[in-house]
This record gives sequence, structure tokens and C-alpha cells, in this order.
Amino acid sequence: MGSMPGPPCLLWLLLAVAFSGVPRAQPLAPQDFGEEEEEEAPRPPGPAVLCDYDRCRHLQVPCNELQSAGPTACLCPGLSSPALPPAPPRLGDVHVVAEDGSAEVRWCAPASPVHRYWLLLWEGGGPPQKSGPFNATVRRAELKGLKPGGAYVVCVVAANAAGESGAPGPGAGGQASEGSAGSAGAGGPALGPCGRVVVPPRPQSLVHAAVGVGAALALLSCGALVWHFCLRQRCGCPRAPPAGIGPPRSPRPAS
Repeated sequence: MGSMPGPPCLLWLLLAVAFSGVPRAQPLAPQDFGEEEEEEAPRPPGPAVLCDYDRCRHLQVPCNELQSAGPTACLCPGLSSPALPPAPPRLGDVHVVAEDGSAEVRWCAPASPVHRYWLLLWEGGGPPQKSGPFNATVRRAELKGLKPGGAYVVCVVAANAAGESGAPGPGAGGQASEGSAGSAGAGGPALGPCGRVVVPPRPQSLVHAAVGVGAALALLSCGALVWHFCLRQRCGCPRAPPAGIGPPRSPRPAS
């Protein structure tokens, strides 16, 4: 029988087998260090981009929601403190539809946090009529029941948890806005929360008025002619002689 290896030989044999299974570390070339430094270098921030936010756009999503929904961060316009009442909105175009007795009112949001809007409508010197509340995304509303030929003052009011914006009322009505279906008024409202709205008469009313004035003139003309003939017959005014027939001439004296 062969002799068994001693304990020292057996220990060296086990160590050789163990180290043979461990992978050797490969040396790094200088170019590898350069690639790692390039990957770890911080990238400069990109240019700031404004959010797609328009204060006058109807059903406009709030700007803070646009920031969180977009793939990249964007900038929002500055707003006042939520602890303060909002600034007054700016009244936009007012489209009047005389046939329906209605008007479409548009406005722009202020640079303040807003939770809701509503409209105030004055007719004459009476108290204002208040519309229902609109949420913060609304920039357009319709007024109904306007009288043809009537003059009104409309104001937009914004409100948040701290209070509401002021509405000057009828004393602050700007230039009158007058128009018809599908067309803007001849004059726009002033830059502010209020403006004057003048509803023109209905076209049918104008036609009826023209027909009535024509009929009245025709009746007056007929009455004047009848009165003239009756007056001539009652007073016995002589009639004018026919053309070419004059009074008899006196004979000339003989020379």
C-alpha cells in the first residue's frame, strides 16, 4: 500500500483547490477610469420651461397639477398668498345674442389662488342678481333673460378660503359692450372685473316699428288730402281755368 500524504501536504492541497475556483481580478486600464469619471459627473440642468397655462383659457387645469403630471418640471406664474383674498379677475369679451336675450361672459383668472367664481348683474339701480358658483377652471358663463334694449352692468367675483374679491358695481361700468349673435360688441369692457352690457332691440321689433311708422305716415297723408278737398268744397274756392283759356281781352282804341 502506498503511503498517505501527511497533514501538511493535505492542507496545501486543499488551499490550492480553493484558490483555483476564485476568479482573478482583472487590471483596469487608464481609459476605464476615464469612463467611470464621465458617468459619475453631474449633468447640468436643462433650461427652464414655462407650463402650458393660460389664465383666460376655459376649463384650464391648475398649474400645480400640470407640474406634477408632466414628464419634466415646468414653471408656474407667481401667485399671491393663500392667506389673502384674491385679486379681482379681468372681464373679457361679452357676446350678446339679441334674439335669445342672452350674453356669453368671459374672464381671466387673477394672480391669486381661487376656489370659485360667480357673476353679479345689475339692472338699473336695484340690487344685483347673483349667479351660481363656478369652479376654479371655468372662464366662461352665460347670462339669460336679458331684455331687448336693456342696459346692464356685469361683474366677475373670485373667492378663496380667505375671502372674495371686490366688485365696484354699477358705478364702475366700463365702455358698453353691444353685439349680436356670433359677433363681438362694438366696444369692449374696461380692464377690470366689471363692464356695461347693452342689449340691442330684436330685429323683429325693428321691422314692426318700421311698418308702424310707414302706416302712420300713409294715414297722415290720406287725412291731409281728405281735409284739403273738404275745405275747398266748403269754402267754394274757384277752380283754376283750363290751360290756354284766359280772360277776354279789351279791344284796342282806333288810332
